[in-house]
Amino acid sequence: MTTIDQQILTGERALFKSSNLFIKNSVFADGESPLKESNNIDIINSIFKWKYPLWYSKDIRLNNSTLLETARSGIWYTHQISVSDCVIEAPKTFRRSSGIRLSNVNFPNAQETLWNCKVIYMNHVTARGDYFGMNSEEVRIENLALTGNYAFDGAKNIEIRNARLISKDAFWNCENVTVYDSHIIGEYLGWNSKNLTFINCTIESNQGMCYVDRLVIENGTILNTDLAFEYSTIQVESKTTIDSVKNPISGKIIAKDIGEIITDDEKIITSDTLYELSKVGECSVS
Repeated sequence: MTTIDQQILTGERALFKSSNLFIKNSVFADGESPLKESNNIDIINSIFKWKYPLWYSKDIRLNNSTLLETARSGIWYTHQISVSDCVIEAPKTFRRSSGIRLSNVNFPNAQETLWNCKVIYMNHVTARGDYFGMNSEEVRIENLALTGNYAFDGAKNIEIRNARLISKDAFWNCENVTVYDSHIIGEYLGWNSKNLTFINCTIESNQGMCYVDRLVIENGTILNTDLAFEYSTIQVESKTTIDSVKNPISGKIIAKDIGEIITDDEKIITSDTLYELSKVGECSVS
């Protein structure tokens, strides 16, 4: 394996179609696509300053490095890549890529990041930006802190553990999502999705979880959530009071209490939804 150490690399396609390189302490300055079509590359303690650094690449290991904001759209059509202990300031990173492993990575500008990617594992990732993870599949996440709306729109086969998501319209149009031991804050959570499960989660969502086919909440803490579950099939267990529920299609809700049950659609068979309340208070039906 050839070593490149403490180099300033400039010009378009500076290391085009390179293979079997160990790059350390180096800076990729001006020049697009420096590592396009590369293969079997280790990169340590280096800086990327320009656009499209890793396109159509394979078997990449990136450690303790930085992609500045100007390294936008940095990793597209690349497969089998691991990124650890890095800051990726550039937006639109990862597009139509697969075999992605992210460990201790910070995305301060994660706008449109991880689109249409497959087989992703994340651990200790922090991200800020809208449309994170759109249309991605086979995603496993542990310890994610995400601030940004429309997260995971259209994604499939997702498992998330120990996350904190502040995201309006998260998990729209999804299939097969399971979230464990997490905090989710954001209105209109999970609309138009199928097989959406939250286990041991805290949820706060105005008009959350509507139009869901098979919503499951186990041991949930549901806070400040109203007009929930409209036109959804549900199995919900909440340790707290749900402010209001509107027109669920069928299923069961176990909760401390429900502030208001709204049934104003004549086509909904209200007896198809069962309610089990541990505290019978001011619950009313309108």
